[in-house]
Amino acid sequence: MDIANLRQEYTLDGLTREQLSTNPFEQFQLWFQQACDQQVPEPNAMALSTVSASGEPFQRTVLLKYFDAQGFVFFTNYESRKAQQIAENSQVSLLFVWLTLERQIHISGRAAKVPEAESLKYFSSRPRSSQIGAWCSPQSAVIESRQVLEQNLAEITQKFEGQDIPLPPAWGGFRVVPHRFEFWQGRSSRLHDRFLYSVGENGRWDVDRLAP
Repeated sequence: MDIANLRQEYTLDGLTREQLSTNPFEQFQLWFQQACDQQVPEPNAMALSTVSASGEPFQRTVLLKYFDAQGFVFFTNYESRKAQQIAENSQVSLLFVWLTLERQIHISGRAAKVPEAESLKYFSSRPRSSQIGAWCSPQSAVIESRQVLEQNLAEITQKFEGQDIPLPPAWGGFRVVPHRFEFWQGRSSRLHDRFLYSVGENGRWDVDRLAP
């Protein structure tokens, strides 16, 4: 396969400074809603990048569960590799890629645990099968086989039969509080539109166009 010749022209849309909101959260809301309206698969899927104490980067896909002017929230096991790395270095990045719209959004910020009450509220809204799954998996730990998970599933299902499932002690949310956003719109000839929001000295958001 000649991978070097795999290319596609991006011609769906453009992006100008005049089209942008002065607030990056509002701009994200607009693009996210458009991704949902266009039925982009898993529009809330985002690549989360963390860095280990030794400086080794890691990426994985997680699901955004909600966002507001305070940041972007996802949930995980607090004993997982991602959580351990966030404890060592709270600076993370998020990347949304919506190829059918020829768009990307990159967000840089700091991650911090949400209050337990907030985690419980979300956990209580999950399907029962997902609640049980959170108890079953020692996320990121080495296991001998899938049978370990299936055995845990059977035990937890029986343990909580006929009762509400409590919040696991090592499970909860992280909120990423951004200090930088980049909105990327594909254009023809690889001359893409890129706009960077960054916090200025006055605490307001500055907007700059970046070369592609």
